Amino acid sequence: MPDQTTEKIYYDPISVAQRTKQRLYLVESKDKREILLHLIKKSEDIHAVVITKTKREADALSAYLNTQEISALSLHGSKRAEQNESTLKAFEADEVAILITTDMLLQTLTLSKISHLISYDLPSEPEHYLSRMASLKEEGEALTFVTEEEEVALLDIERVMRQEIPEEEIVGFVPTPASERTPEVTKEKKKKPRHRKQKRKVQKDA
Repeated sequence: MPDQTTEKIYYDPISVAQRTKQRLYLVESKDKREILLHLIKKSEDIHAVVITKTKREADALSAYLNTQEISALSLHGSKRAEQNESTLKAFEADEVAILITTDMLLQTLTLSKISHLISYDLPSEPEHYLSRMASLKEEGEALTFVTEEEEVALLDIERVMRQEIPEEEIVGFVPTPASERTPEVTKEKKKKPRHRKQKRKVQKDA
């Protein structure tokens, strides 16, 4: 009888990240909110966690999405425990579509039924990115926004993960004209869109 080998499944952070479905969007900082809104609106039955670097950005992003008729709540360490508990229950009960939090708090949560985990801001430490993938439990899809300033951090993440994150263009997205932007957006320096043509190289361990 021929030998039968069973594939061994690894559950270390790097292996989990490698098996998780991921997509990368090269964006400009001033377009992040509108791109997030665009991706949310085109997704059916979305139940997403959005990760920001700061608590202030989490609150601001939550307020923005609610003005666009998207149910969203922020959850972070500066809020009362009762508020965070209520927010978490609402998200788990599908009463809220979008949960916005930070890396520090995400690592303390046990979430289920996440359709998308969106890295609105890229972490500077690759380990934090791997922790985000572990929170997704390989069940949903990881979407990552990367600005020009975050490209070095991206290359570090891909080197540690030993694979590239597939890039995808944002089909159908039309940026708001500069004359219609809010002061918070228009004050940022305009940059040329950075959708690179050259293929990024990721060094793999021997």
